[in-house]
Amino acid sequence: MDILYKVFIEPFVFMGEAPDLLIQTLWEGLVSGVLYALIALGFVLIFKASGVFNFAQGIMVVFAALILVGLYEKGVPAFLALILAALAMLVLAVVVERVVLRPLVNQPDIILFMATFGLTYLLIGFGELIFGGNPREMITEALLLPQGTTEIDALGGSIRIQHLDVAAAVIASLMIGLLAVFFSKTRIGRALRAVADSHKAALSVGISLNQIWVIVWFAAGLVALVAGIMWGARSGVSFSLQIIALKALPVLILGGFTSIPGAIIGGLIIGVGEKLGEFYWGPLVGGGIETWLAYVIALLFLLYRPQGLFGEKIIERI
Repeated sequence: MDILYKVFIEPFVFMGEAPDLLIQTLWEGLVSGVLYALIALGFVLIFKASGVFNFAQGIMVVFAALILVGLYEKGVPAFLALILAALAMLVLAVVVERVVLRPLVNQPDIILFMATFGLTYLLIGFGELIFGGNPREMITEALLLPQGTTEIDALGGSIRIQHLDVAAAVIASLMIGLLAVFFSKTRIGRALRAVADSHKAALSVGISLNQIWVIVWFAAGLVALVAGIMWGARSGVSFSLQIIALKALPVLILGGFTSIPGAIIGGLIIGVGEKLGEFYWGPLVGGGIETWLAYVIALLFLLYRPQGLFGEKIIERI
């Protein structure tokens, strides 16, 4: 009975007794959730265009951030370095389309997946060769990202709001919104949906797979750059960031691999769920819930709703 009380009752009692800590935890979870959603958006865009999970998206986050920091350390002004890092993502998109995707048109999805798997380790090796393996600090001040903390006295306690977290949430939300509108309301967005339905049908009506893939991979690269800046500002720039980026996998399972709104909702669920689980239930198992809770939630969704909250239900006729 004691363990049941600690699992199902005590955490909620604690929430009621200290509402300021609950709001603090929810805020931190929302910020993490928005950043998870931003990373997941890169996966969604490429999956919609090619029908394959892009395993390389995580290392693209690290690679983009390293290019930005590396250029700045070489004396390039911060915002020029930002533009050059974005152009580097465009070059990467063109190279991937020419070298990896174009030869594999209409190949089985597993072949494309293994190609992105190989691309991951190619970028890791290339990144370590150029930038080394030592962690770097993100150039937050040079990019004019806000620093400091604001404390708000409320609900019988104090709530701490990091200015960087506010900026991260706002920037990530704006980028998600702009990309969602761009790919849902424009001609390119319609072409993307056609490509997602069928490569052969898209080609038959004159849609260029090559152009669509370059555009989508470039958009995913921009997403990776912004995500790398925000996560790098919070935890430093190193190759371990790709592990954080792979948290997008449970986000995608929750929201659906083809849904931009699903990526947003899934990211918020994972972000808030992780923080609440770590703070209120973590002490029961010695902490560390934040590292694996997202995958447990994803497993439950796979058992009962494998297509996710907003994913398309696959119906096969026999």
